[in-house]
Amino acid sequence: MITPKIKTGDTVRVLRGKDAGKKAKVVAVLPQEDRVVIEGLNTVFKHVKPRQSGQKGQRVSISAPIPLANVQVICAACKKGTKVSITRENGVRQRTCKQCNAVIE
Repeated sequence: MITPKIKTGDTVRVLRGKDAGKKAKVVAVLPQEDRVVIEGLNTVFKHVKPRQSGQKGQRVSISAPIPLANVQVICAACKKGTKVSITRENGVRQRTCKQCNAVIE
């Protein structure tokens, strides 16, 4: 397990799978599983049983996790998909874009 360089709130592009090429925001990062949950992408149906008598069961659409290797961070400064490097300035750890060297926050 490697510490992911993707954080909640980052804008990412999906590289592989049924949603390849789409851009969206990261909702959750699951570092133990090396996966991320992306808002509105990789949707699957979850079947929910009725909880009370007289209530109907239903199908709820949820976003399933995607492997970390299948997404790429989009830099806010240059608006391109990029790799993320870790730099230290004055003892502070920062994520930077490898293309334009802008700080990603």
